[in-house]
Amino acid sequence: MSETTRLRSGLLVFPNLTQLDLTGPYEVLARLPGAETLLLWKNLDPVRSEHGLTILPIATLASCGPLDLILVPGGAGINPLLEDAEVLDFLRRAAAEARYVVGVCTGSLVLGAAGLLRGRRATTHWMSRDLLRSFGAEPVAQRVVVDGKFFTGGGVTAGIDMALTVMADIAGAEHAQSVQLGIEYAPAPPFDCGRPERAAPEILGAVTARLDRLRADRYAAVQRAAQRL
Repeated sequence: MSETTRLRSGLLVFPNLTQLDLTGPYEVLARLPGAETLLLWKNLDPVRSEHGLTILPIATLASCGPLDLILVPGGAGINPLLEDAEVLDFLRRAAAEARYVVGVCTGSLVLGAAGLLRGRRATTHWMSRDLLRSFGAEPVAQRVVVDGKFFTGGGVTAGIDMALTVMADIAGAEHAQSVQLGIEYAPAPPFDCGRPERAAPEILGAVTARLDRLRADRYAAVQRAAQRL
């Protein structure tokens, strides 16, 4: 890795985001020497995640300037973003200049609503993967999908895998491995049920039922956003 390697990243924060979609990649990307990692929103007021963690933006969409990387996390709060002209216009502008355009979990749907995934392979949380088709993307059942400068990750924890993949592209596999070791990222979960095909039917049914309450509103927002493209 070159000592002059630099990465100016903008990570979107918004009300009711899933904080690990943001903080997992942040922990990786901020470890690139010389990295400037900005948390962005419309204003600098504290932003509350979906489970109450408060995050403080440090730059606004209007003031952040050009970015090497733009990242959109997911969470329940993406539904309004799918129809938020200010956010979608910002993403289009940022993506035009960025070397890396990244979606984590359902943040990929926001990239889709901005028209950035048309004709591209992409992934998102398993419960929303089929919705990518509404934006002209090809859904892929993988933890990380790379299509040109577009990097998308599956649900929540996949954001760490995705960020390490970006890190390897920027600084080489050896540096990415050193970061992985430094954060002791060695997943060994107590249960092998982290994907729907591995979960017991009763567990899958309970999770699906819980998430279905969000899915109806999300489906409607996706359809409205797709019609605007």
